[in-house]
Amino acid sequence: MKTKYTLLAIATFVLSGIFPATAQRNTQPYETQAFSDRIRTIETRVEGRDLFPPIIELNTGEHITISFDEFAEDVSYMQYSLIHCNADWRPSDLSDLEYLDGFNTNSIEEYEFSMATFAHYVHYSVTLPNADVQFKVSGNYVLVVYPENEPENILLQVCFSVYENDILVAPSVTSRTDIDYNREHQQVEITLNANNYRIQNPYNELKVSVLQNGRRDQEVVVTRPLRAQGSQIVFAHDRNLIFEAGNEFRRFEMVATRYAGLGVEKIYYFDPYYHVVLAPSLPRAETSYLYDQTQNGRFVIRQSGASDSDTEADYFVVHFTLDSDPIPGGKIYIDGEMTHHRYTPYNEMVYNPETGKYEKTLLLKQGSYNYQYLFLPDGAQAASAAPIEGNYYQTVNEYLVKVYHRPQGSRYDKLIGIGMGFSGR
Repeated sequence: MKTKYTLLAIATFVLSGIFPATAQRNTQPYETQAFSDRIRTIETRVEGRDLFPPIIELNTGEHITISFDEFAEDVSYMQYSLIHCNADWRPSDLSDLEYLDGFNTNSIEEYEFSMATFAHYVHYSVTLPNADVQFKVSGNYVLVVYPENEPENILLQVCFSVYENDILVAPSVTSRTDIDYNREHQQVEITLNANNYRIQNPYNELKVSVLQNGRRDQEVVVTRPLRAQGSQIVFAHDRNLIFEAGNEFRRFEMVATRYAGLGVEKIYYFDPYYHVVLAPSLPRAETSYLYDQTQNGRFVIRQSGASDSDTEADYFVVHFTLDSDPIPGGKIYIDGEMTHHRYTPYNEMVYNPETGKYEKTLLLKQGSYNYQYLFLPDGAQAASAAPIEGNYYQTVNEYLVKVYHRPQGSRYDKLIGIGMGFSGR
């Protein structure tokens, strides 16, 4: 266990946001989020697989590392527990002993202090499985973190999945959809090859989840295949599997204080933080498509010249500006892995009538970021790229397919296979 100490005094800086005092109730699906303004930069990474979705294979030696920062001068004693969930991210009926081998209350022992940063923080990490706890079954899992001996006071929760490689999952993506042809949408088709794995009734036992760029708000779950013949099961020509094409993510980099990085207009220091002003964003809905290689919405923590960016990267106040007239009937949000693809006051753009632009400031750790502006209509559950980013069929999107199986009499959704597909390739 490493411990580092910095002599700089901590400065308290809380940006606009809402952090409930306790975790969401079990009646709501779990989502990755923090419940304290002290908790920042939650990352979920598969070891050895950069920019891969948060999912590992059961009993193969694969590991997933969950890390986060706490704004604090000294270490906090924290514990974590794991919750097994069904396909809908609600708790399954399994007991701890049925889905875990080991203890389900463990201390977080890996932590490091930030080094020579204006923002004092402690960087924590948990790698799973580990010597204290291992997974017995596949499915969705939630790691919840809380102060020692205070399990009712949840600080953060993180979602990830564990799968079994029982079937072959082969998704394909086309812009020649059942509603338009090379215009604004992309359609996913999925072929499953069960091989020697037994699925007695594929029309009643399967749940197939499709995620575009990790966005849970527009997750699609289909249950009835178009056809099933022998070991092959096909989901095709399903209107539910048609997605908005969107646009390539916007990018910016803030890896140093000596120069303005990609997408940055200027950088300056104003006690107690550096401020990064991004180049003003313009709506792209009425422009031509322009390819840009992105990270499919993800971020990477990095400080130029650092030997360990996890502890040497500082926190900057980032100023976002969208040069757009007011759009009635809904709200505009900054979307990306950095906001966990959630829509809260924390990442809601605010229209400034004095400048005639939408504005927002976020406190973010140094690194390379992807983001986009999404419009959430009043009363809607899923946001749309159409009003600001536009929908272009050429857009390269990542589609993650997860196949859940619940045979008759089973008490949980088993995750029997995954597949990845990309549009525009």
